[in-house]
Amino acid sequence: MSTTAPGPLYQPAGTPAGLESVRSLVNTALDVLREVSAARLGPVAPGGPEGARTAARHALAAPLLPEHGGEGAEVLADLVRSYAQWSVDITHPAALARMQPPPTDVAAAAELVGAILNQSLHAWESGPFALELDRWVIAQLAELVGYDSEEAGGTLTSGGSVSNLMAMTMARDTTIADKLGRHAFQEGLLSLGVQPVVLCPQGVHFSIERAVRLLGIGEANIVTVPIDKHGRMIPEEADRILTELPEGQLAVALVAVAGSTDLGIVDPLPELAAIARRHGVWLHADAAYGAGALFSPRLRPMLAGLELADSVTMDLHKFGWTPASSAALLVRRAETMLSFGLQPTTCLSADDDTCAGYIGSQNTSLQTTRRVDALKIAVSMRTLGREAVAAMVDTCHDLAKHAAARIAAEPRLELGTEPPLTAVLFRYLPTGSLDADAFNGALRRRVMEQGSALLARTHIPHEDGGSRVFLKLMLLNPETTTGQLDAILDDLLALAAELAAELATELAAELATEPAADPEAASAAESAAEPAAAATGA
Repeated sequence: MSTTAPGPLYQPAGTPAGLESVRSLVNTALDVLREVSAARLGPVAPGGPEGARTAARHALAAPLLPEHGGEGAEVLADLVRSYAQWSVDITHPAALARMQPPPTDVAAAAELVGAILNQSLHAWESGPFALELDRWVIAQLAELVGYDSEEAGGTLTSGGSVSNLMAMTMARDTTIADKLGRHAFQEGLLSLGVQPVVLCPQGVHFSIERAVRLLGIGEANIVTVPIDKHGRMIPEEADRILTELPEGQLAVALVAVAGSTDLGIVDPLPELAAIARRHGVWLHADAAYGAGALFSPRLRPMLAGLELADSVTMDLHKFGWTPASSAALLVRRAETMLSFGLQPTTCLSADDDTCAGYIGSQNTSLQTTRRVDALKIAVSMRTLGREAVAAMVDTCHDLAKHAAARIAAEPRLELGTEPPLTAVLFRYLPTGSLDADAFNGALRRRVMEQGSALLARTHIPHEDGGSRVFLKLMLLNPETTTGQLDAILDDLLALAAELAAELATELAAELATEPAADPEAASAAESAAEPAAAATGA
C-alpha cells in the first residue's frame, strides 16, 4: 500500500522556493502600501483614538489562531491594509510629533534580509558574520564619538532606555568595585554598608530614574544638581555635592545631558568629566538624540568633551534614518561591560570554544537572543556617506531655524527658545480668559483627531516655579521644504483661531447662566466673548 508524503506545514523563507514566495508576498504588501499611500490626506487617518479602535475591532475580529489557516497573500494583504491605513505616515511633512525619521530605502531592504536569515548574536553558531559586522559597527561608532577604538566597546540596543539602564548598571558595579573592592551584582546592595546615589540635572530623561529604580538604588537616591539659566548643569554644584556627600552615601554615577529632546541642552562635558575623574565617579552622557550633531561639522562642536564620558547613549533611529531599533551604548573601556559577562553557561561559553574564537555577544548585552541591527545601519551609512548624512542633519537644523523664525514673527505664537538642534517649542496664546496650557493641549488633540498634523507636547519650567505647556515640532525629515512648513503653521493658526472661538463661546455661555447679581461672573463672560468676537469679525 502506497502512501503520499504530507506536504510541508509552511514555507521556510530562506529556501529557494521560500525566497520566490517572499518575493511575491513582498510585492503584494508593496501594492497595498502604494494603494494606501495614494489615498492618504494627512499624516494619520482622521478619527483619533476611537477611530483607531474601531478599525482594529473590525480588522481583528477573527481569532489570532483560527482552526484552519488562510492563504498567506490574502492574510498579509488584509492586515497590512488596516495596519497601513492607521499607521503614522512619517514621510508626511506634518508628521512632526516624534523622533521617527523616514528610513532609507536600503535600510528597509536590509531589514527584510535580516528577517529572512534570522541570525542571532548570542552565540557564534547563531550568526558568524553577523557577530563580526556587529563588532565592526560598534567600533566605527566608538570612533565617531571620539573613543579609542582599541580600548572602547559597546553594544547595539533596542533604544535609549535600555542603553541608559545598562550604563547605570555599569556605573554602579564599576564604581563600587573600584572604591570598595566588592561586587554589587554578587553581594547585593544591602550588604555593602553604603547607599549608592546618582547625580543628574533637572530635566534628565525619565529612563534614568526608571533605571535607578530597577537597579535597587531607589529614586529617592537621585541627587538633582542645580542648573544655570540656560538649563545646563552647573559643574561647581556637582563638585560641591560630591565633596559634601554624607558618610554612608557613595556616588556611583554623574549623568550628563548631551542634547535634550526638548531644548537641545548640552551640559558642560569637559568640566564634568574632570570632576567625575577627581571623585572617582562614572560619567554617563545621554546623547540618544543629540549624537546626531556628530555627523555635522557645523554642529559637532556643541558635543565637545563627549569622548571623555565613560559611556554614551546614541540612537540612530533618531538621527541616522534607520528603522527602529538602531540604538547603541558605547563605553570608553570595553572591560567595564563585565557587568553583563559574569554568568557563564556551559552551553554558550565553554572555555575551549572561547579560546578557539567561538565567541558570541551574550556577555555584552542584556539580551541573549538578539536581532542583527548592524546590517541596516551599515548599508544605510555606506550608501549615504559622510557628506550626505551631514547635509541631512544640517537641513533638518535649518528647517528648525526657519520654523522658529516664523513662529517668533507670529503675534499669537510664543517661541520657547532658539533650537540648537531640530526640536522647536512653541505655544498658541489665546486671548480672553482661556487658559493657555489647557488650550494648547486641546489644540494638539484637535489637529491629531482631524489627521492634519501630528505634534508633541511637553512642559517647560517657568521662573515662577511652575511649568508651561508647549507644543513641539520635531524636524527629522530632510525632504520637508520650508514652504510645506509654512503651510503647516498657517493651517495650525487657522485651526487655533477656530478652536479659540469655539471654546470662548462655550465658556461665555456657561458664565452667562450664573446669577446676574454676580458682577465678577458678568465681567468674565464679557472677557470670554472677546476671542469669539475677534475670530468671527463681530
